[in-house]
Amino acid sequence: MNCKYHPDRKAEFFCTSCNAPLCRECAEVSPSGEPYCYECAMLHSLTEVGTSIKDRKDKGEERKEQKKKRRGPFGYFVIVSVVLIAVMWGVILFGKKPAPPASAELATNERVLLFMVDGAIKRYALYKSNTYPTALTELLPDYLSLRKGEAGLLERLSYHPDPKLGYRLRLIKPGSGEMNLILTPKGIEYTAPGSTGA
Repeated sequence: MNCKYHPDRKAEFFCTSCNAPLCRECAEVSPSGEPYCYECAMLHSLTEVGTSIKDRKDKGEERKEQKKKRRGPFGYFVIVSVVLIAVMWGVILFGKKPAPPASAELATNERVLLFMVDGAIKRYALYKSNTYPTALTELLPDYLSLRKGEAGLLERLSYHPDPKLGYRLRLIKPGSGEMNLILTPKGIEYTAPGSTGA
């Protein structure tokens, strides 16, 4: 059998794609060692180039997908939030810490005493399943830390459990010209100076 392009020469190879007989001069050998005719070699090289471009494009798209799967800012926000919530619940469930020590002169700062006692009542409710004390003396010493002789200062406060609000706490005798503050779990109520509130 003779070469497709040189009829006077004997064929030594056959094209891998079209099976055309080829002489040694006409055979194009691919990197994988397969012989091709000139036309098929061109098509084969274009196909390989096209395939490698497509492979690169596919790899680029895979990288983009992997980047999307990586944790972005929202992923880190979720992780940090979950950790903080877990820590808060750990403190709530297992961290019954003693009340902070009193550092203000409570005998002269009755409003400081009022807000300190309000905070102690709220800590009490937190650890006692949202129940409030029947008397302020129940707060001592676990929820309200007072120095020796300061427990009598609680008598300057009016405390009444309230079935609707939870409790009402106020100073019995606010300073002259001062508004009377009534503290409840819902917030602060103000009454005019000189009125006693509810």
